[in-house]
Amino acid sequence: MEFSIATLLANFTDYKLVARKLLEKKLGCEDEVNLQKLQISLEVLEQIGLLAKERGKYRRLEEEELIEAKLRCSSKGFCFAIQDLEGAEDIYIRESYLSNAWNGDRVLVKILKEGSRRRSPEGEVKLIVERSNHTLLARIKQVEGGFRAVPLDDRLLFELKIQEDSIDLSSSIDHLAHVEVLRYPLAQYPPMGRVVQILGSDAEAAADIDLVTCKHDLSRQFSDAVEATASKLPKKLVKADLKERLDLRELYTFSISRPQSDGDMVENAWTCEETTDGKLLLVCHIADVSHYVQPDELLDREAIKRGRSVYLGDLVLPMLPEVLCERCSLVPKRDCLAISVLITIDPESQAVLSWEIEPTVIKVDKLISEVDVEAAIKDQTTKTTKNSSELIKRIQQLQDFSTYLHQQHLSRGGLQLNLPPNQNPYYDEGTFGCVIEYDSPVRLLITELVLFINQLIASQFNALGVPAIWRVQGSPDIDDVQEMLKLAINLGIDLTLEPEMDIQPLDYQHLTKIFAESASEQVLTYLLQDTLKPSLYNTTKSSHFGLALPEGYIHFTAPLRRYSDLLMQRVLHIIIKNGRDRRNTRVKERVKLLASSCHGEINWNVLAPELQQELQGDLNRVITQINDREKEVQEAEADLAGLQRASLMKQRIGEIFNGVITGVQSYGFFVEIEVSTQDVQITTNVSLRVEGLVHVSSLKDDWYEYRARQQALFGRKNRASYRLGDRVAVQVKSVDYYRQQIDLVTVGIDGVALDGDGIALDGNDDENESNTYFPQDMESDELESYLEDE
Repeated sequence: MEFSIATLLANFTDYKLVARKLLEKKLGCEDEVNLQKLQISLEVLEQIGLLAKERGKYRRLEEEELIEAKLRCSSKGFCFAIQDLEGAEDIYIRESYLSNAWNGDRVLVKILKEGSRRRSPEGEVKLIVERSNHTLLARIKQVEGGFRAVPLDDRLLFELKIQEDSIDLSSSIDHLAHVEVLRYPLAQYPPMGRVVQILGSDAEAAADIDLVTCKHDLSRQFSDAVEATASKLPKKLVKADLKERLDLRELYTFSISRPQSDGDMVENAWTCEETTDGKLLLVCHIADVSHYVQPDELLDREAIKRGRSVYLGDLVLPMLPEVLCERCSLVPKRDCLAISVLITIDPESQAVLSWEIEPTVIKVDKLISEVDVEAAIKDQTTKTTKNSSELIKRIQQLQDFSTYLHQQHLSRGGLQLNLPPNQNPYYDEGTFGCVIEYDSPVRLLITELVLFINQLIASQFNALGVPAIWRVQGSPDIDDVQEMLKLAINLGIDLTLEPEMDIQPLDYQHLTKIFAESASEQVLTYLLQDTLKPSLYNTTKSSHFGLALPEGYIHFTAPLRRYSDLLMQRVLHIIIKNGRDRRNTRVKERVKLLASSCHGEINWNVLAPELQQELQGDLNRVITQINDREKEVQEAEADLAGLQRASLMKQRIGEIFNGVITGVQSYGFFVEIEVSTQDVQITTNVSLRVEGLVHVSSLKDDWYEYRARQQALFGRKNRASYRLGDRVAVQVKSVDYYRQQIDLVTVGIDGVALDGDGIALDGNDDENESNTYFPQDMESDELESYLEDE
């Protein structure tokens, strides 16, 4: 089934009538099987009261009693439905009211019992609108008459009947397999699956990349139909393609090559030259992918399904097929279609004087590497820049402007955290919504330019008042900030608490400067990072806290690798084609809709009301899917880093490391281990934090009490303590590879870890594993949470 109930219902906005033919096109129902499935889905939704049929068309009915949410389940069988709306209550769902929904599924829930101050509301699943687990990791189990697949995820409390096919499973009993779900549970029929691949005897025997791609259902190949469609794209531009485009082929243009893992894909190119009146013209060229990927066509449906490119170490899972990426890329010596942002700059002050956005045709003169760009910044000669003083000059002009942008960025309060450098492939604000300390002048240069272009596009959409997909990040919760400041004070930072303080980005920037002067900078920065809210996409304009942008921010510079950027290109073309550049036909003077000169001049609707409403509906239709997909990708990238950390530490069991206490709970404390860089063979773009747990059951020299206010464990007899930010020596005791859990013990006299009887541990002694010890003040919910994690 190519579509889900969620994607079907997303086409019904503002409760307007929608023709079935339009639904067939939007959902890609081109064969008899999918047309029949669409008809069945429409009939079922009509019967349960979600859709109404009028004059051969359908409209969605208001369902005030039903709430859309995503299930988060426990290994004990109960679940909570998590609403998308920030601050909304989680809804408790008993196992008997799940209606065969699984962990991660998106569902419609009906409230059965209202919540109280101490209890969550209770509800039942009325409809599963989108399944999350299309494939899963499972162990093969032999039963009478065949085989079963037992999911590795203990939150999936079922077994799948394995369809008999050509794979002989008799030699794969208890092995780990990648299983595709063919049928979900229906009435008395159990779920059914098909073994796609036997991964190994256990998780450790399987390749980490295989584990992650299978667990998160990440496709490593495109279908034959998608590849064939991409291959049919014209290989050369024709005269019609250049119509109404600004010809910039005569401008000297260069692009900067990306890491090898991205192949030949180049989305951005740059022009930098002086104008006749002594100004500086900077042009950012962005590959016009929207010219090749048309709405609701096969390539577009594949792009929205994938959401964005996925970076798993050296493996890149692209959003679009390689042949299409090669066709769109801004490679040298070839006419290329682009969206170009032309910026006029005062060379003395570096201030931006004006800009305009144009669809263009360009020709890239040179593709240079990051190494050569860095050499040019430092005015060193390489093979690429030899006898190219003009190229060096242009790169240095870009560097000067980037430095100016960086100063502007910091002066308005934009955050820059001192965290381990990550390989953010988009060169923007990254996962945390703020810039991480730059590890090279080239990254500084590209990052600030990319952020600036995204801001500039956002300001233009804001001025025109047209629909857009905004990248937003809310302000941290005051309670989280207060808790973080209390912990900072406990670590010796001189701060003043203001109970009703209005949190501003400049306040956080001030904190980073104070933390940088502390010996506990590392743990303090992590505490600050943990208070930041996640960034997400929204069709309603809002501020971006980490970038200190109250007027909004948009992703635009990566249309080959992010679906949101591709959508914004389409909106731009809609403005060019249908935008009204004057109030009415009686007004002779027109404005340039895609230029800075129009700001403050427009007091009319740029798009016709019907078109504006249709465009807003199209963006609303995909926003939930884009956000869900981004979370899944981030989890997959973090999962790979976790497996690689566990693999690294599995080889180091029994060894002793220095570390910093980064978190304290009633059941123990977490320690970030200092692993030397030569030991780290991890290539993911997620920052490496090797962190393990010292459980209180291993602290047998005393009875330890947890004090939440001080974030510390205190011994009753010897008054020893373990506080947040303390430096400790620990020994790696055990590692659970698949769960990515690292168990540590503190080190005793002369650097040897001792057990309760004063006998040295060798790191493999599990004799006391079951003698779990908990402090007296441990709450029952904390105990349950810990046991569930274990």
